[in-house]
Amino acid sequence: MATPQKTRPDELTMEVVGLIGEVVARYHADYEEAAAGHALTGAQAKLLSLLSLGPLPMRKLAQKLKCEPSNVTGIVDRLESRGLAERRPDPADRRVKVAAATDEGRRVARELRHGLRFAREPLVGLSEEERLALRDLLQRMLDA
Repeated sequence: MATPQKTRPDELTMEVVGLIGEVVARYHADYEEAAAGHALTGAQAKLLSLLSLGPLPMRKLAQKLKCEPSNVTGIVDRLESRGLAERRPDPADRRVKVAAATDEGRRVARELRHGLRFAREPLVGLSEEERLALRDLLQRMLDA
């Protein structure tokens, strides 16, 4: 049985991959800067942003952050010590603990979102139609 031959990506594909990498790097740098403005690490800020959407079990947080549950425990501990998050029993299963953002945590998460200049500023220069097209193309890439 013949093995399918892999073709090398064309120049345009490689250019797009490079641009995506640059966008990701700038986004991460901007995110780290916004987090530091609140005396948070990037990981703490990401976890807080997730919790601002609603309480989540520790295991689910670990899956979303692609890290070990023990790491999530440490991050939640630090957020909890600052009054930004809390642990509570899961209403569906009281044996399970969920982490939740406090009111202060939701406020900080909102400020973090508003502080992301790179993620927001270049998009302002695009028309609504261009932003919709970009969103749809990015979603297609993620769905592939």
